[in-house]
Order: sequence, then structure tokens, then C-alpha cells
Amino acid sequence: MSLLDVRNLSIDFATLDGTVHAVRDVSFSLEAGQSLGIVGESGSGKTVSVLALMGLLASNARVAGGEILFDGRDVLTLPERERRALRGRRISMVFQDPMTALDPVQRIGAQIARGIRYHETSVTRREAEKRAVEALEMVGVPDAASRSRQFPHQWSGGMRQRAVIAMALVNRPDLIIADEPTTALDATVQAQVLDVLRTVREEQGCSLIMISHDLEVVQDVADDVAVMYAGTIAEKLPARDVFTQSQHPYTRALVQARPGWGPRAEQLVSIPGRPPELLQVPEGCPFEPRCAESHGLPACRDTVPRLLQIRDRQESACHRAGKLPPLGSLESARSAR
Repeated sequence: MSLLDVRNLSIDFATLDGTVHAVRDVSFSLEAGQSLGIVGESGSGKTVSVLALMGLLASNARVAGGEILFDGRDVLTLPERERRALRGRRISMVFQDPMTALDPVQRIGAQIARGIRYHETSVTRREAEKRAVEALEMVGVPDAASRSRQFPHQWSGGMRQRAVIAMALVNRPDLIIADEPTTALDATVQAQVLDVLRTVREEQGCSLIMISHDLEVVQDVADDVAVMYAGTIAEKLPARDVFTQSQHPYTRALVQARPGWGPRAEQLVSIPGRPPELLQVPEGCPFEPRCAESHGLPACRDTVPRLLQIRDRQESACHRAGKLPPLGSLESARSAR
């Protein structure tokens, strides 16, 4: 049995303009100790999908269908008290902006210790503070004992992110969700934070979901990748194959849009157009208006493609999946021009 099994999840948002179908029929699973990357443009449904798991959806959102099974139990049907017991204890989340995730008027160590005592009422304050310092040491905070007595504004952005990671791992959860944890960081600090996440996962044996818009970040820490577009999963495949074996035009477009693909002298490639608004569910493939590889197939405009298995651990929701050339050969041909 999988640690996490998301089945046909759909989420709607009520807006002044109508109902936005933000997530539609999304399914994925995660084994114990496995890491999954979820990637896509802003608004693709990445964060909303995991916020439903955490029970942290906005007040105007509702789960329109599906199940989220964690360790065999549907968290969508659990009483709020049981959900709170899961959050921070068995499932933890590292949010994108550590400054808003941390309380600005409480010391770093006290905030981490509070999470320990909430879930373990028998732990004394001194024991909790000691464990908080140990967690900060684990994520590479120098002189953790004295720095734990400082406030968030006294820490740099990268160090605050380490504090948030320490807060997420201090109760030894089964699953850590990292939502764009490196977006606001420079390249050097980003590499350090990713190294911390890899180390935590290896040492604690927990599962990890990494949400990002950056394919290289996801490939660096994930075993498998789910690519989301317009509220659906466009493709699932092993992380090591993202840059060479993808069979969905959207994944391929993301790969080709990254710096360094093809000759350096050429202009960067961009994806034309923009994602659909999702007030109306597209009748055909949602990526078709922006697709450079549909070749005018009527099915692309008229029929929503289903996820079809291409090979072991790879599924693609494209009518031409399995017929597109490997990206590696395209890059070689482009470089030769």
C-alpha cells in the first residue's frame, strides 16, 4: 500500500466571474521513502493539490471530487481534530516564503519547540528546546544554540528557510512537502537548501514532495516527476528522463525553454500564449492552442487526452505520445545547425 494515494482529485474555486475548475481529475501516488517532484507554470494546480492534503484550502475552495488516501485513510473525510494531529506530526510542509511562515515576534527556537510540545504533551519545555537546537544543527545552522534565541528578522533568507525545514522535520514526519522552497534564494543558497532536503530525506527515511516551476531543481531531488498543466497532470516520468525522454509537448516545451538548451548563441525559446482561465473546462487538449507538435490533429481540439502508459513509470496525456522523437536527438540536430 502506498503512503500517499491521490485519486481523481478535483478542486473548484468560487469567484465573482464564476467557478474556476483549478484541479481536475488528478491522480498520483507516493511510496514510503520516495520523492516526487510536481512541476508546472503558476496556476497549474501544483500547490492547491497538496493544500487539500494538508486541509489548508482557501475558504472559497471546495473539493469537488476524489480521494486523498494517506496511509490508507481518506484525509478528506477525517474530523478536523484528526487532521490537526497529522499536520506537523506525520505530514509537514515547508512553505515558499519563510518570513511569512515564521512568527516575527517569537524566537526561532521557541517556534520549533512549540511544534514539538503541541504533538507530544509529555515533553518538557527544556527537552523541546534541546530538540529544536538539534534540528537546527541537522539543517546546518552554525552555533545553533545561541542563534535559536534570535528572531526571524535577524536571520538571512537562506537561514530562515533552514529554520522552516528544521520546524518541518523536528517531529520526524513520514512526509515532507516543500512548496517552492528555493524560489527567492540565490543559486548558491538554493544549492545548500536542496542539499539539506536531500540529507534530511536520507537520514530520516521520509518521503518528499517537491513543488517547483524549475525542472532542474525537481530533477535534483526527486525520483519521479509529475508535470501539471491547466489543473491536470500532463505527464509522469522518472526524474532522470525529463530532459531526454519526455513525450508530452508541454514537458518538452519547458525543457527547451530553459537556458542552455541548444547553442548558446541562439535566443531563448519561449512557450507562446498563456494557459486557459479554467472557468470553462477545455473540450480538447488544454495545451493544444500553445502546442508546437500537434500538427493540426482534429483529436487535439476535440478530445481530452487521457494518461496512457508509454513505458515503465511513464504516462503521458497526449494523442501523439510514444511517437515523438527523443529530446536528445532534437538538441543534437539544433546544435548542428
